Amino acid sequence: MFPLQLLALIFISSTTVEPPPEEKQKEKEKEEEEEEKDRYDLMFRRGDLLEVPRTLFTHFGIYLGGGRVAHFIPDIMPIVSSDQFRIKQMVTNTRLLLGVLTKCGSVRVDSVEDFAYGAEIIINPMDKMCSCAALQGEQVARRAEKLLGDVAYSLLWYNCEHFVMYCRYGTVMSFQTFQFCKTVRKLLLSRGVAKVTALLAVCLLVYLRVSNTWSVLLAVLLPFLIWMAS
Repeated sequence: MFPLQLLALIFISSTTVEPPPEEKQKEKEKEEEEEEKDRYDLMFRRGDLLEVPRTLFTHFGIYLGGGRVAHFIPDIMPIVSSDQFRIKQMVTNTRLLLGVLTKCGSVRVDSVEDFAYGAEIIINPMDKMCSCAALQGEQVARRAEKLLGDVAYSLLWYNCEHFVMYCRYGTVMSFQTFQFCKTVRKLLLSRGVAKVTALLAVCLLVYLRVSNTWSVLLAVLLPFLIWMAS
């Protein structure tokens, strides 16, 4: 009997069905994905504020763990479509621009790769700039998760930086907005602009041959206000 049992074992082991190549590939991809998540969890902590520089601005997000980032981004797709598959796809430049124009956005979760878009990631840069102490990482992440979904977007008054500042520091502000407004103020509300405005107003009155009180008052008032604000 022993030789027969040995032959049966050899036959069974030789006829074991191996998984098809597609399943092997899926298992390999799943293992690589898990390794990638573990790698990011070693680099970042849950609740970290992540910053990535873009061409004209800086983008911000909150790390949730497992290679996932919550970030606020302008997006027109949730308004024009209810297809969740299309909404969850990476936001294109067209979707982003239309979202800015229509003031529509969403707080969404993307992978670190999609969030960074090939740019270098800076960790918690605001900790040195903000006067408020950062909240605990778990509290930061939970705040970000509670805000997931469609949110009205404003390029100046509520953007991705306002979102992360609230989540991590409990204050709604944007250094980018402040710097932009400061630059605009320097460009428009200057003494040079006041002088040019006054000259143009006088030339316009002479050209149109207008001399009534309200026109003269308006021509004087606008340069005066710019002068006082400069």
